[in-house]
Amino acid sequence: MISNESTHMTKTKHDWTKSEILDIYNTPLMELLYDAATIHRKHHDPNTVQVSTLLSIKTGGCPEDCGYCPQAARYHTDIKGNDLMTVPHVKAQALRAKASGSSRVCMGAAWRNVKDGPEFDQVLEMVRTINKLDMEVCCTLGMITENQAKRLAEAGLYAYNHNLDTSEDYYKDVISTRAFQDRLDTIDNVRKSNVTVCSGGIIGMGEALEDRAGMLVALSSLNPQPESVPINALVAVEGTPMAEMEPISIWEMIRMVATTRIVMPETQVRLSAGRTEMSREGQAMCFFAGANSIFAGDKLLTTPNPDVGEDMAMFKLLGLTPQKPFTKVSQPKTLEASESQLQPLGEKPKWSRPGHSIERNETAKAKPKPSVSTTDL
Repeated sequence: MISNESTHMTKTKHDWTKSEILDIYNTPLMELLYDAATIHRKHHDPNTVQVSTLLSIKTGGCPEDCGYCPQAARYHTDIKGNDLMTVPHVKAQALRAKASGSSRVCMGAAWRNVKDGPEFDQVLEMVRTINKLDMEVCCTLGMITENQAKRLAEAGLYAYNHNLDTSEDYYKDVISTRAFQDRLDTIDNVRKSNVTVCSGGIIGMGEALEDRAGMLVALSSLNPQPESVPINALVAVEGTPMAEMEPISIWEMIRMVATTRIVMPETQVRLSAGRTEMSREGQAMCFFAGANSIFAGDKLLTTPNPDVGEDMAMFKLLGLTPQKPFTKVSQPKTLEASESQLQPLGEKPKWSRPGHSIERNETAKAKPKPSVSTTDL
């Protein structure tokens, strides 16, 4: 049961314990929904939802071994890789997203970490271009240094996404090519700029409830807490180590959204991957429980997502309005490349490579690549 003090608290709490969060998660559902909705209405307009479009600007070929990800080069999925998109292509996609109701474009590149050079310079130009369209710009490019974060900020970046994915305890059962601390260090580097933080995780990867609570402990302990927290349901993709995972129930997603809202009252809670398996009624309950952001468009990097037309029809049915850009934080200024006060440092940071072995990841890696039928050519 949630205390009256917690329900009506006016200050953000950074010292939640795993036990406290589990108590919230396991509260009888009607009471949990009421408490979450009460806190949500205190900090946000309950009829406004922020709409983002996620764009894969560089797909596939990632050297990491994330057990959930079809873009990992070591797994045999049907993902077709592509080189970094051109700036005009990205601008065209951003204009399309804006016309469909999105206030934010999040650009994702399948990189382990950002490297100074022509490709990063091209991403900086993408950021400048989209910010000039009066849209919020978010990037998820892997691990970055403080100088790289500041260069992105200088270009006009609004948010940087770097998910914790799960709890620190369970992290080593999902990924072996980097450490949980690398995630925290990257978020810390972003905080040294004026860029907001987007960080959340995935449920349904075989983790225990204690791990879901542990992830929320880690996120809520950050000071300040992330401005956006995406809650993803695992989309099991053939060829990945988690291909056979059973999908979570809508009730688990509703409880996770409600708990996140209570633990981080001022954060925008994003209903992210997995929405194709959710009914309108299920999504409506998530919005009631405190979700106030979605990804729109028919694809989230490489996995399916509801069509934007379906989302706008759902918004109309529920009386929801897309949030205008820069509602929470003012629009950053853009400095042109020629005006930049920062230079690439050619850094070669020593991000972790723990090197332990994850059996299911190794099994997926060892599977033979599916043969291609002549009818598929």
